Amino acid sequence: MLELYQFEFSQFSEKVRLILDYKELEYRTIEVTPGVGQLELLKISGQRQVPVLKDGSTVISDSTAIAQYLDRQYPEKPIIPTEPRQRGLCLIMEEWADESIGVKSRKALYGGLSQDQSFRTAVLPNPIPDFVKTLVGAVPKELFQVLGYGVGASPEEIQAAQDSLKQDLEALSLILVDHPYLVCDRPTLADLAVAGLSILIKFPEGNYLNIPESLQGKGIPGLADNPSYQPFFEWRDRLYSSIRQSKSTPASSNSPTSIEIE
Repeated sequence: MLELYQFEFSQFSEKVRLILDYKELEYRTIEVTPGVGQLELLKISGQRQVPVLKDGSTVISDSTAIAQYLDRQYPEKPIIPTEPRQRGLCLIMEEWADESIGVKSRKALYGGLSQDQSFRTAVLPNPIPDFVKTLVGAVPKELFQVLGYGVGASPEEIQAAQDSLKQDLEALSLILVDHPYLVCDRPTLADLAVAGLSILIKFPEGNYLNIPESLQGKGIPGLADNPSYQPFFEWRDRLYSSIRQSKSTPASSNSPTSIEIE
């Protein structure tokens, strides 16, 4: 069985999960504990970042490399078009999504986390001990904002990311007017990348992620609740309902297995 080393809240892990579900491939997820778990991941893949896919003796890191591998190795239901123009649009849109939505939504989310303590602890990965979550939740808003400077999330950077995401969401909403998908008449890597990478802007409706039910359909104020961007989020919800395996289905009924450190 395919094994996906992941963080539950990693957008790039979600991008790969969408690809696996679209291709109807059986896989199991292995939740990597931040810190010590990443040392074990280093032994397996040579790097500490998720996602990492293990297919027998083959280990692939980076979501784009994983997508390309899966399309070569499991060509049923292809996600990268062969027609030149569609292929070019698909590849460039996927790269744009990685560098734009993938980066800016994390900064924008940090702004939301600094404002809401309960939201902050709710999005922490499950393997993190409860006492750590309590400590993180207790960090005062002002100190949390100061800490943001160290991770590239100053108030100015957060505002710039949110403003840029507004333009991105407007553009995507316009592209999807009267079109079922971003590139052609079927889902491609562009659709799966954009949908998966947008989860931190607004968590999808439904039982797809291991998150409290109260977080489903919630997201960054000013983005997730803006009526102008609802065409995009409605499109994404339809994509999820037709592709993404629910946690209640056999393909993903088990909770993510945590990586073990010997």
